[in-house]
Parts: sequence; structure tokens; C-alpha cells
Amino acid sequence: MNTTLSDRALVRLSGDDVRGFLQGLVTNDVIGALPVWTALLTPQGKALFDFIVWADGDDLLLDAEAGQVDALIRRLGLYRLRRAITIARDDGLAVHWSREPGQGDPDPRLAHLGWRWIAPATAAATGWQAHRLSLGVVEGVGELGSGETLWLECNARELNGVSFTKGCYIGQENTARMHHRAKVNRRLVVAPLGEAGDRTRATYPDLGLMIEHRRVEAIGDALRPDWLAVALAEDQRPTAV
Repeated sequence: MNTTLSDRALVRLSGDDVRGFLQGLVTNDVIGALPVWTALLTPQGKALFDFIVWADGDDLLLDAEAGQVDALIRRLGLYRLRRAITIARDDGLAVHWSREPGQGDPDPRLAHLGWRWIAPATAAATGWQAHRLSLGVVEGVGELGSGETLWLECNARELNGVSFTKGCYIGQENTARMHHRAKVNRRLVVAPLGEAGDRTRATYPDLGLMIEHRRVEAIGDALRPDWLAVALAEDQRPTAV
């Protein structure tokens, strides 16, 4: 089957209370049911790495951007201190995807994205990037930036990438403040390909699309899937006085 996402790789966390370790670092609740989409942020609440967390017995598997796995391992290692935890790439397994049900779990961000599962690699899947972008979902350093974009501007609230009831994590203060103001001023959006400017994050000429960081009052020709249309209506609602 052609289901392997060749642009993804897995990081295995094993050892002493790996869920508790990750829980204190990332934006989502990893103590409860998995998989979940989450991120490691700067102290200012800007996205550094986004990934999906899976359970594998007592271990955790981080379904992450392949090109950023080594940097993610180094970053997590800074917080390990003297904990008896191993953080390493797992090349024996791969991330798989299908648009149709039958295997795996619905993508935790948006069910319409399809189904994902972890297994040894097979042939590379086709159509994932085009499908994801058609639904307005952004991911990875090339689209989110590295320490450039506030997590809620990455549509994390709408795509189930943040918990507002868990304990503290890096970048929580600014993230919670934005949430309680109930207003996001800028968002990462997928738009038809045009001339790149200072708000452009990525371009995909073969798909005729680009990723831009736009103010909500200047969304313009961006794709507006249902989940984003609802969020934009909320963003632009007048603030009560």
C-alpha cells in the first residue's frame, strides 16, 4: 500500500514517566487519550515544533516533520536534566496516512484530513500535501516558522492543538492570555498562489497555493474551510465595552 508519509519521522520517548515529562513542556494534554496534536513553544508562546503524540505501551512516539527531528531531539534533551529518559529517532517505524477509513485513527486536528497510523514503512503515499492544504491546515517549520508565529495564530485552538485546562507548559502565559481575550489578530492561511511578500511563509507552485500570515481583517482570497470561517467570524466580532 502507498501509505507512508515520507516527510514524517518518529521520535521515541522511553523511560521514567515520559508522559509527565512531556506534559510539562507542550501545549496539549498528553496524559489522557492519544493521539493529540501539540507543539513545543518559545517562552513567548511562538511555535518551534509541532507534532502528533502517540502512545506505544509506556513509551510515547512523536510523529514529527522529518527534517526537524534531530533539532526536536536536541531541544527536548535540554529539559531532560537527570531524568532517566531516552529520546531518540525510531527508524524502524513510519507514519502512515489514508483518506479513507479502515485503519488507524482520525487525524486529531480535523477528521476530514483522514486516518493516520504507525507501522513499518511501505511505499510513499501520494496526495497528502494537496489534501491537507485544501482543508486550510498548516504544519511544519516551513509554514509555521521557527519561533515566529504565536501558537493560536497557527489555528491551534480550532484544530485541537492546545488544552486550556492542563497544567503549566512553556509559553502558556501568552497563549492563555490570547485565548481569554477571545481574539486572534493574525492567522496562517492557505491562499491561491500570488506574488510573494513579507507575509508569505511558503509557496507551492505545483499546487497553485501559498501560505501567508495575514491579519484577520485582510484575509482576502484565502481558502475558508468551515472550521476557519467560524473562527474568522469570531475574530472579527466587535469587542464589548
